[in-house]
Amino acid sequence: MANLLELTQQGDVGTISDESKLSSVKLMDPQQLYELWERQPWSAHAIDLSRDRADWQGLDDVDRKEIAWNLSSFFVGEERVTTQFSGLVRAYETQGEEAFLTTQQVDEARHAQHFNRFYDQVVGYEGSFEERLEQAREDLNTAFLELFDEHLVDAQNRLLADPADVEAKVDFVVTYHLLIEGTLALTGQKFITESLESRGILPGFLEGFAKVAQDEHRHVAYGTWFLQEKCADPALARRVQDKLVELLPVTATVLVPPGLSLGDQYEILGVPSDEVNTFAFAALSRRLKVIGVGLPAATV
Repeated sequence: MANLLELTQQGDVGTISDESKLSSVKLMDPQQLYELWERQPWSAHAIDLSRDRADWQGLDDVDRKEIAWNLSSFFVGEERVTTQFSGLVRAYETQGEEAFLTTQQVDEARHAQHFNRFYDQVVGYEGSFEERLEQAREDLNTAFLELFDEHLVDAQNRLLADPADVEAKVDFVVTYHLLIEGTLALTGQKFITESLESRGILPGFLEGFAKVAQDEHRHVAYGTWFLQEKCADPALARRVQDKLVELLPVTATVLVPPGLSLGDQYEILGVPSDEVNTFAFAALSRRLKVIGVGLPAATV
């Protein structure tokens, strides 16, 4: 089975085939997703982290460093998205979409609060929220910084300049909902959760992490709905593919630990990189099929 690394080496994400031009899958629209949000409330500050503190003290230095590194991208990423989402909110096209997008920005702030509490009360990063973020950023590789501090920021700035620019909106949703959340975040959540659950540690963190994943499934559902709607236009479908060609190499490299390169073998909490990349590719390819954008024949 192909994986995310192999897809970045294709150099092209193919053309739209007649069979996959538009999926018949019926997706929840923004109004329905907003109503779902109302039924799934939670509080980052209500989670008990006392057992987590005891678990953390029982870990050796290698375990602590590896877990902190794997979670740093989530901590920094949630803050980045919270501050870089207003452009998409302004680009709403219906009242239902406006309502849902505002909930997503609130969700991202809540996620950042959960990670800040964990790094403060469990990991022990001292100082202010901002100082903990800066310390966490030291764990990140240059690909993460390029994706979040350059591509995501640029996508938002274009929407702030012209909220009616549908091409800019497509670029933002591909960058954030399809790649950052739908590929990177959901992949990381799966393997981090499985690793911590198998060891029976950090239950408070896992409680919040499950709620984060619940929120992000709604977000990804919105992005998939939006792109399916827009890709009825062949020009916008091609734009989705062009953006994937541009961003897949840097996206795949975000998963690589510092000091290694894309293509090197590594592990994420004991999981081989090939398994991680295969899961990420499968998640991306499933959503592209629903959206109606084809992959190259070699990767299908």
